[in-house]
Amino acid sequence: MDIRINEVGLRDGLQSQGKTLTVDERLALAEALAGAGLRYMEAGSFVSPKAVPQMAGTEDLFPRLPSPERIQYAALVPNMKGYERAVAAGARTVNVVLSVTETMNQKNINMSLARTAEVCEQIVARAAGEGVNAQAYLAVAFECPFEGPVAPEVVARYGALMRDAGAGKVIVADTIGAADPAKVDAVLERLLEQVDVARVSCHFHDTRGMALANIHAAVLAGVREFDASIGGLGGCPFSPGASGNVATEDVALMLQSMGLDTGIDPLDLVPVVREAERLTGTALGGKSFRWLSRQYGKTRGGQGDDQ
Repeated sequence: MDIRINEVGLRDGLQSQGKTLTVDERLALAEALAGAGLRYMEAGSFVSPKAVPQMAGTEDLFPRLPSPERIQYAALVPNMKGYERAVAAGARTVNVVLSVTETMNQKNINMSLARTAEVCEQIVARAAGEGVNAQAYLAVAFECPFEGPVAPEVVARYGALMRDAGAGKVIVADTIGAADPAKVDAVLERLLEQVDVARVSCHFHDTRGMALANIHAAVLAGVREFDASIGGLGGCPFSPGASGNVATEDVALMLQSMGLDTGIDPLDLVPVVREAERLTGTALGGKSFRWLSRQYGKTRGGQGDDQ
């Protein structure tokens, strides 16, 4: 496998939906994704159900997730209590989120940047000591909705902090979709001075239609792991302007067209997009979905219209 696609629809996608799926419905979506070849998924978050009702019942979901022996399921954990809940439910990969600007932390979780960094360090270090894979998101890494553009040096500084704490991955997150290929080059150039490229992943939103171009730029820089959400589902409900996760089917098709192996046939994602539509009641599909749908109809004998 040349490129790893990490599916985030089950968490980042669903948490912004008006409709809250039951545990059984979320399990059905996980099973459809697994059946289409996804081997890396962020399956939920251990946050307060009052804050994010769409993630209620994640403790019940994790023990039921399909094929845990061959699929890596990650859980987002906001604090040490969330970490303990995730590990108790069977999670072996946990994600922390460190917004790299002061105002984003204050507005989002009512904590200072320094305190948020300290909490993330503590969780990552504890996970590393307990044999749990910890991954650190650097949110608003290109632009903050409150403070504007973020200097690449800031991203590199916090990437090094999470590296030193023991993070297996440092994930650069374009939380509001403000990046462009030149900004991607600038941020990665500085970050890769501090963190080995094998430990770097990227999370792009398609708010301004540039997510695929940004992924291409990151591929050229040597990055080999990217987040994506089935059908383009979701976006961060706590960040103004953060609509538009990049669609898994678009990422899989682009990388396949470039001759890169993801282990995923883009056509296999067509029925999964439709299943996600059925479950959420939301019209979904990335830029390539109509074309993929027609190809699916021609080659698989399935529904092949321009939905």
